[in-house]
Amino acid sequence: MPPSLAAAVLVAGMLAVPAQNATTQADHGNETPAVASLQTKGPVGWDVYRHLERLPEIPVNVETRQYSSFDRTGENNDGFNGTYSCLRTDQNGCVIAEHAGPGEVDAIWFTRDEGDVSRTGKITIELDGTKVVDASLQDLVDGKLGAPFAAPLVGNADQSSGGVYVEVPMPFTRSMRITTQNNPLFYHVTYRTFADAQGVTRFDPADKAQDVLDRLENPGPVVAGGRTQQTALRVDPGQTVRLARTSGSGLISALKVRLPQAEHVQARTDTDDGRAFGKDGSSQFTVKVDPANDGVRLTRRLDPAIGNQVAKVLVDGQEAGQWGPSKKLPYGLWAEESVDLPPALTKGKSQLTIKNVFVSSDYDYNEFTYWADSAGKRTDTVNVGDAADEAAHTYAIAGQTWQGTRTFSYPLDDARTAKIKAAQALLQGLRLRISFDGQRTVDSPLGEFFGSGHAMNPVKSLMSAIDADTSTMTSWWPMPYRATATVDLYNASDQPVTTGTAWVTAVPHPASTGYFRTQSRTGPTTPDKSWPFLRTTGTGKFVGVSHTMRGPANRNFLEGDERVYVDGSRTPQIHGTGTEDFYQAGWYFNRETFSTPWHGNTAHLTPFTGCAADNDCTGAYRLMLADAVPFAGSLDFSIEHGWINNIDSVYSSTAFWYGTTTPSGRPTDTLTIGNQPSEQAHHYTGGGEATTLDSFFEGDWKGPLALKAAQRTTDQPISFTLRVDPANQGVQLRRTSDQNQGWQQAEITVNGQRLTDWTQPLSNTSRRWLDDVYPIPSSVTRGMSSVTVTLTPKTPWSAAAYTAWSLR
Repeated sequence: MPPSLAAAVLVAGMLAVPAQNATTQADHGNETPAVASLQTKGPVGWDVYRHLERLPEIPVNVETRQYSSFDRTGENNDGFNGTYSCLRTDQNGCVIAEHAGPGEVDAIWFTRDEGDVSRTGKITIELDGTKVVDASLQDLVDGKLGAPFAAPLVGNADQSSGGVYVEVPMPFTRSMRITTQNNPLFYHVTYRTFADAQGVTRFDPADKAQDVLDRLENPGPVVAGGRTQQTALRVDPGQTVRLARTSGSGLISALKVRLPQAEHVQARTDTDDGRAFGKDGSSQFTVKVDPANDGVRLTRRLDPAIGNQVAKVLVDGQEAGQWGPSKKLPYGLWAEESVDLPPALTKGKSQLTIKNVFVSSDYDYNEFTYWADSAGKRTDTVNVGDAADEAAHTYAIAGQTWQGTRTFSYPLDDARTAKIKAAQALLQGLRLRISFDGQRTVDSPLGEFFGSGHAMNPVKSLMSAIDADTSTMTSWWPMPYRATATVDLYNASDQPVTTGTAWVTAVPHPASTGYFRTQSRTGPTTPDKSWPFLRTTGTGKFVGVSHTMRGPANRNFLEGDERVYVDGSRTPQIHGTGTEDFYQAGWYFNRETFSTPWHGNTAHLTPFTGCAADNDCTGAYRLMLADAVPFAGSLDFSIEHGWINNIDSVYSSTAFWYGTTTPSGRPTDTLTIGNQPSEQAHHYTGGGEATTLDSFFEGDWKGPLALKAAQRTTDQPISFTLRVDPANQGVQLRRTSDQNQGWQQAEITVNGQRLTDWTQPLSNTSRRWLDDVYPIPSSVTRGMSSVTVTLTPKTPWSAAAYTAWSLR
């Protein structure tokens, strides 16, 4: 037995067999799914978090969709004035989400006013016609409603850096509607749809889910017990060390790496409120001083991204000195400067009235905090922007040009910057490689895999953690296999790893539906093309991403929206409003770095705190567990860099997913409207004149997908027949339609069985083509070689094509 494995820590469980080092190349070959049959919905409601061991299960005929305030024209007005925020308005306010049929609300996010959502007013969540939430949105995200709406299942802008969120899974059996009292501006509602209500119970807010809250506060392995292999880390550049090999059907339940060479370096970061004034403007306040002073030092905290700030300083009406000119520094840094007030104006006084008068600046003069030091001690602090403190110091401002909050850092010295660079080289250069049953499914940068690619920074998510103080990284993703698993660490950096330890724990466990997988990529972004998180074919579900970004110091790369295309759909099922919004924050992450069970901003570095010159380095992660995105044929999950993919940046990302490379769904028949042979072959009947629509699908601003095709809009009954696979586990009926008119609704009958109405609230008068899906349950379709669909419109109903996707 090699010495590195001789010190293995044995815990009751399965046998692990040592093996020779694996090659650094991915294995190739045909892949067999772990089990032959798929589950249906998977866990629903609180069971998602009570049974995390079931994460590898792949649901069937389940979709993850999103309503959001994204700009329907493809530009960047994603909520600034609320143009696209309401699906409709009624006497109760702004309807932001609505669905007919069974499903589950899984994630809700808002922002406005730098994270203060008070002006949105009340939020009402109705499930199956019952109000389960009817309260102030600000109170809801502040946790004032109490469990289950308690942290970390809800969070406000201080907890989520400028955004507010709700991660309480709320199932419904018949319908869902979410309304806000006032236009919310920026928002997302992510929800799942089910083909039937079997096994679904409507969310009950009386269930406090204390066990779930406890688990979220204390994450750990999803399956207890097992055997742990311990390996000493000694690996030269270009070499691989094997961390573990297991045999027999099982599941890797924990993976931990301690890497002391990658030290945690913490820049001092503060969040502060501030104001600014411009030409002909001024500010005034009082400060307490010691009468025994021999002069007073007044210090000001400022944002030095505005250069050459100059202002006169007056003490009790007499000129006493001058601020600046200040040195311009990159955005994201704090600076401090001091003025020594002469004793002739301060001695013998217990209080001074300070007035700052604008002289010149590249833009304006900003102020966040003032400190007064006299007689060898600090005698007063003025917190600008804090209403109570301003009142206590008789603060006043004239000619105000800005008011807000900033979270910035102070520069690091050269020695600490060098330590961050050394840690980055290892976190980005070491690669974790994992193979299951002879197939390599994980090949990812070490730091990014655990949630922080830029630095050894704290992470506390539900599936991974980083203890920055001990440089220890831990993962709890359940990773099933049928026969064997190997875990390797490859050193692609130029630094030898001379110290460290790894632990891998495996437990006996039945084979599951999908293998745990990652897709990692690193490099420069491509103009006019979104950055792909996950592009793949097969069957699976997307469960999260860790994202490492480097771009211009102004952070405009964060304007990019995420988009998710499932199984070849030309319409994104998820269309976001901005990069930091996807990570459930806001305003370019306007608070300190943070970590929640589902999302976090793990790093924000400037050229003075570890990033390259003139650049900003931002790291973030997002887990989508209840709102995992399933697919039966393909998935394209990407994010823009800049609002039209126009900001050159360097990105790295690791997407987490479960699945196989074998598709489980396929299109079995298509009816093309307006094509007489197709209509005749599918026994199509229905009214409406065939007209040609030449428009686009929603998506990228540049080069959106265009389509010129015939479509019919009618209020008359429609009937047609489509072929399906008799061995199906349900069918998805896909419609291509003109969404110029929203809230299209029709009664639907399939093979003589009346189903829930097909309702589509979406509309877009600019990009009019829409692909949407109606899930038909297997109880109606299984064993059938065709389905006969009858639609009875309740509103004008548009269609250019219908396609049957048979699911296996």
